[in-house]
Amino acid sequence: MTGAHGLAPATAAAAPAMAALYARAFDAPWETHWSADAIRDLLALPTVAAMILGSEPALSGMVMVQAAAGEAEILTIAVDPACRGRGLGRRLLDGAVIWAAARGADRLLLEVAIDNMPARALYLSAGFRIAGRRRGYYARGKAPAVDAEVMELPLVPA
Repeated sequence: MTGAHGLAPATAAAAPAMAALYARAFDAPWETHWSADAIRDLLALPTVAAMILGSEPALSGMVMVQAAAGEAEILTIAVDPACRGRGLGRRLLDGAVIWAAARGADRLLLEVAIDNMPARALYLSAGFRIAGRRRGYYARGKAPAVDAEVMELPLVPA
């Protein structure tokens, strides 16, 4: 069933396709990729939801978000490299914002690599602001780790 912005809620059955999308979307050492089991474990938590774009087994996008204690955090947002530049990231982001606000979150947080200029531009254009930095947050194999910016978006709960 497709919801707002063409997003469909993800169930545990989608975990293998989500793990495959994560591996395609992020240039990171394999040990930092999320496995299907890890995704299933997250989806089993009552505080976590995921939304997907496309159909299995080759999803075009996904977002996982968690809400607790008046805050929400985007755990991951991924768009297949072959599908970038089509507004899918914005649709996923908008879905996460709607979900978080509906759960009473006052703000939505995320981390983004400081060298991921397209994602940073997306988040800034959506109203996120820089709230901090995590040094060496993203492993890059044999290359030096990259810092993450912590970004936040104030929300008006639904």
